[in-house]
Amino acid sequence: MPIEQHGVDTIPEQERTSGPRDLVSILLGSNLCLGVIIFGWLPPSFGLGWWASVSAVAAGTVIGTLFTAPLALVSLRTATNLSTSSGAQFGVRGRLVGSVVGLLLALGYTALTVWIGGDVMLGVLGRLFGVPADGVSYALVYAVLAAATVAGAVYGYRVLLAMSRVLAVGMTALLLLGVLAYAPHFSTGALPGAGGYLLGSFWPTWFLAAVAAGLSGPIAFITLLGDYTRYISPTRHAGRKVLHATWLGLVLGLLVPQLFGTFTAYAARAATDYAGPLVSASPGWYLVPLLLAASAGSVGNAGLMLYSMGLDLDAILPRASRARATYTVAVVATACVFAGHYAWNAQSAMTSFVLLLTAIGTPWAVITLIGFVRCRGVYDADALQVFNRRSRGGIYWYRAGWNVQAATAWAAGALVGLLAVSLPSYEGPLLHLTGGVDCSFLLSGLVGGVVYLLLSARGAGPTVTAREPAEPATTVAAGG
Repeated sequence: MPIEQHGVDTIPEQERTSGPRDLVSILLGSNLCLGVIIFGWLPPSFGLGWWASVSAVAAGTVIGTLFTAPLALVSLRTATNLSTSSGAQFGVRGRLVGSVVGLLLALGYTALTVWIGGDVMLGVLGRLFGVPADGVSYALVYAVLAAATVAGAVYGYRVLLAMSRVLAVGMTALLLLGVLAYAPHFSTGALPGAGGYLLGSFWPTWFLAAVAAGLSGPIAFITLLGDYTRYISPTRHAGRKVLHATWLGLVLGLLVPQLFGTFTAYAARAATDYAGPLVSASPGWYLVPLLLAASAGSVGNAGLMLYSMGLDLDAILPRASRARATYTVAVVATACVFAGHYAWNAQSAMTSFVLLLTAIGTPWAVITLIGFVRCRGVYDADALQVFNRRSRGGIYWYRAGWNVQAATAWAAGALVGLLAVSLPSYEGPLLHLTGGVDCSFLLSGLVGGVVYLLLSARGAGPTVTAREPAEPATTVAAGG
């Protein structure tokens, strides 16, 4: 299969041959991995019991999916990725906000997937063959996973889609075996080792779990969904069917692995660490299936995240090819894996990462969705590519390529979110207004959306009927 040549350019109609079933396959298959499973461990590690953990994960996932899924329709109409599509609201240069947010989201999740997958792999290899858990062993395992991940990401969408189809079936079977393997040790009581409720009482801790473990899953896809739906043709597939496929793929692809993580956390009594207890509690007959799940699942998920990172860096640096951008971000992601292993506490690092990225990503998504509703899904695909061609002009040029109103609204929402967040090592000054409950994503999205509506009240933005031709690339100036 040839290497994909497209970056963030417009996908030609004749190449948009995917459909809603492919979307379900890629959202399900790519998420059945330890990088997603481990989020189901967070609620038990926060001190919640079984039913409280399940309800927090389910509620957060469903709410997050209802909010995130409509973003899939944007790239269905623009035939490019979501960060580039957001140029309709933020300007062809201002859409770099989405590229940076997407890059950070994908970077964190790629590193997390390789990190936890590698730790479980080495634990299994230690039990099976006595491989020592030393620095050399970790380096080799991480390097193997990273290399396999890069290969899939560089080859691109078609290879990743084929891999996801296989993983959707194979990983489902491995997780079902895992339920049988860990069932004898399962109990529903809160884990004593967690030390009680993380935030001191039930509801603040439950809301933290709903955001960190449930809502964070769909929010991770706010810039990723377009990577897949840009290959679906709106002339052959109705937007309603694509939206339903996105709902189904996200809910199944996130709830199934996360609830498996919650189940195994209680079965393995994994209060302060997940990878070690998971391997230790595994019966001998499940070690090989667990090794397969840790390796294949991690490559599938990290491959898609790395693919998205390559697209976002390609959008930031148009002169770089997608393949070269992918190699570059792979090096950065691998460095983050080692930093995570040696320098960070897993629970604290994961919680801080998802809450911070949720706080700054939500207002961007809200503004992008408002723009989609305002333009009724009608975009000028050619005008969105002005920055990528290193030219200027077009109806999304705004002011030197930036829509100051949208950028200001995003900055206001992100700032409020950061001031209202509750992290293991930091509490925002606005947290007392919500009774100590982390509502940073709600506040950031609300503020970002309201400020954008107020600032742009006099005009809903440009329309494609008023298209202006873009000037030649030779006229571009570095300062705008």
